[in-house]
Amino acid sequence: MSLLDRYIARHFVLNTLALLVILCTFIVAVDATLNIDRFVNAADDLASDQGQDLGAFGRILKTGYLVFDLWWPRLLQLVPYLLGFVMVGGMGFTCAQMVRYREFVAILASGQSLRRVARPILIVGVLLVVVQLLSQELVIPRIGPRLTRDHGDAGRQVAGADAIPLAGDGFGRVFIAGSFNAREESIGDLYVWERDERGLVSRRIHAERAEWRDGGWDLERGFAEVVSDEVRQPEPTLVARIETDLDPRTVTTIQYAAYSQSLSFSQLGRMLEGLEDARGDAEQIERRKERLERLRWGRFSIALANLVGLLIGLPYFLTRVPRNMLLVSVRCAPVSLGAIMGAIIGSSVAFPGLAPVIGVFLPVVILFPMAAGLMMRVRS
Repeated sequence: MSLLDRYIARHFVLNTLALLVILCTFIVAVDATLNIDRFVNAADDLASDQGQDLGAFGRILKTGYLVFDLWWPRLLQLVPYLLGFVMVGGMGFTCAQMVRYREFVAILASGQSLRRVARPILIVGVLLVVVQLLSQELVIPRIGPRLTRDHGDAGRQVAGADAIPLAGDGFGRVFIAGSFNAREESIGDLYVWERDERGLVSRRIHAERAEWRDGGWDLERGFAEVVSDEVRQPEPTLVARIETDLDPRTVTTIQYAAYSQSLSFSQLGRMLEGLEDARGDAEQIERRKERLERLRWGRFSIALANLVGLLIGLPYFLTRVPRNMLLVSVRCAPVSLGAIMGAIIGSSVAFPGLAPVIGVFLPVVILFPMAAGLMMRVRS
């Protein structure tokens, strides 16, 4: 890159990162202010569990740590949705600074086109979007369980990645477990509720551990207890096995569903493969497939929307003569930011008659001619 490219790129990166930090700080500050009581109570509970005696200063430090522990994963998840907005803002500040110091006039006087200014901004924008996609593929899936935590869970390593939420099988039973190991195909601390025709619990089964073998779970220290009012059972009976269609593959799919928006492209693909063999309501399974397809391809649509929004905003600021940049910003903001927001919302909407793989890119396809037309109208 030439000296001019590096100069523009450096200012664009600094302005974009500054806006991103300011916006994230504002979001965290508002949430911490509204939920300060919950953070303080969580700090006291955590200190009590660890046998610590917090003073006033220690409580402040502990509360600040819990705010940080809860929000740094959430901010990483929010960045893909904020990146387009802060890139447009960073571009606006960069161009406004160059207009203020008559640098655009100098560029034109040297015989170069104003479109030359757009090149380093677009190159940096593409690099930022690539970093966004890498974060969604490599970083966010590793911290997915942290994203399911509430304010009261701050500072705790929740077992969201290992636990099995409430899940039903084809026989009307309900399963829940404290841990699940997909590689060993085993479950720990398993509870199963069997229901009668009215949907009421008739028998409760608990096992310390269960392993999947030949279409069922083999239980270790499994006991069943009748809870029906009509039948009395003096003591729990031993249960060695449960035949069910809730196999490890289905359990993995249910487990991931709690934070499916944070999964990588390949993990979403495995969930889709698991739904191919799923039993139950065909219409509901098809809706889940479409949702996962939109999540799978929507991240690429959002990345392209961020770039297209930046491309739409650039022509407003590439001006040959000094102008009131505040008025330019007022004209640009609803168009550029509205385009990004519309594309993000559109990527999550189902379009009748269109496959999710095509539908998520429809807003970007509509906006791209608009961006190209605006860039062609730049006078230089």
